Amino acid sequence: MVSLRMCAAFGVASSDHVSAPDRRRPSATPGRAGRLGLLRQFVKFIFVGASNTAISFVAYAGLIWFGLVYWLAGAIAFVLGAANGYMLNRRWTFASSDTTEARLRYLVVQLAGLGATTLLLWLFVSSGALARIEAYAAAVPTVTLATFLANRGWVFRIV
Repeated sequence: MVSLRMCAAFGVASSDHVSAPDRRRPSATPGRAGRLGLLRQFVKFIFVGASNTAISFVAYAGLIWFGLVYWLAGAIAFVLGAANGYMLNRRWTFASSDTTEARLRYLVVQLAGLGATTLLLWLFVSSGALARIEAYAAAVPTVTLATFLANRGWVFRIV
């Protein structure tokens, strides 16, 4: 009799789960929820980006202060910001699963970003256009935008 009750309870529970009505309030405009979600995601990305920038900039300035060559300081600073970015963007901004594929794609995007950051630093400093700190500040926005677009469209597959 116990097993019959368990089977009956399981049957009711599973049928309730399948046929339960959608209790979400319908939106007056179908596209509005999507736009609000994108706006929230963008705002979250800005906060994550600000924390990445702060971490990498402080690390870069500190490493320069300790006498490390600027291009290596830039690379280390970028890696620190990237590690922070993966954790926060995966969990909070994009609410994505932590998969091996996502990690590998993220690594590819970040290595491309690292290469771009290092190249821009070298171009700005070696040409005499900017000093080391200003060169880093100039390189960050371009690389940040490019890596966001790659992360959103390829790594975490947000459409």
